[in-house]
Amino acid sequence: MRLAFLLPVPRLRYLPVHTPLLPWPPSSFSHYTMATPAARPPKTPKPPKPPAPAKREVKILMLHGYTQSGPVFHGRTRALEKILIKSLEPFGLAPVLIYPTGPKHLRPSDFPGFVPNEDADPNAEEEETDSWAWWRHDFATGEYRFLPEGMATMAAAIREANGIDGVLGFSQGGCAASLLAAAMEKDRIVPDATNAYGWDWVEEVRAANDHKPLRFAVIYSGFLPTIEELQWLYTPAISTPTLQFIGGLDTVVDESRSQALADHSQEPSVLTHPGGHFVPVKKEWVLPLVAFVKKHSEEAAPKIEE
Repeated sequence: MRLAFLLPVPRLRYLPVHTPLLPWPPSSFSHYTMATPAARPPKTPKPPKPPAPAKREVKILMLHGYTQSGPVFHGRTRALEKILIKSLEPFGLAPVLIYPTGPKHLRPSDFPGFVPNEDADPNAEEEETDSWAWWRHDFATGEYRFLPEGMATMAAAIREANGIDGVLGFSQGGCAASLLAAAMEKDRIVPDATNAYGWDWVEEVRAANDHKPLRFAVIYSGFLPTIEELQWLYTPAISTPTLQFIGGLDTVVDESRSQALADHSQEPSVLTHPGGHFVPVKKEWVLPLVAFVKKHSEEAAPKIEE
């Protein structure tokens, strides 16, 4: 049997700690310190946003082609309009596109290539169409019938817009755009001779734009009029800056006719797109238009506040 030897356990001595007691309730809180949060520096107010830069309106008269109308042409160039507005906005330019409709209402028999129905009643009235023109080409005489009325309609649109900066036209509207740009040039002398066209419309379009020439003209599938009475508008050549698009596959307005118009323009910018008789609205074909309008609109029109 083993004996367990117990070792003596040392006794622990606890020494009293004398902590002075503070009176309660205290007469003051001077004995106590309270942590207070650090004071935050005042917030610096954000500077106000700078006002949006003032924009300059660039008013462009949009002239539709034969058998079209202002609303139809607007629908077909809506993509072009969107790209033009979006691309010019960073430069403080605000394009305003104006779409008038030609005054001459067309019947189906006025359409190119019209073939009458042999079974149709020759005395029956032709159906109504939403097709319009700036003038009618009389192929028998070569005359541009109703041309003064078409130009007067353009003058009314210019006057209603309080003036324009440029014009853009397609097909017959492209030819009309060249007529308008040439007629509004200050140094072009109006002939004295009177004829079927009259020249009162020349003064009318000039007065509508406060006798200011156009800054630019853009022409798609345009052509040179062959009428002798109108040649004074092309001799000397048009001095208004022009951007002219030619359709490489255009079977309505032959390329040679569009080139003839370019040949009667001073230093035109000419582009040939790989399409037919239409206004190309893809971005790669609208960007040259953006650059052209920007170049000739740097001092355009009064600024407008948003």
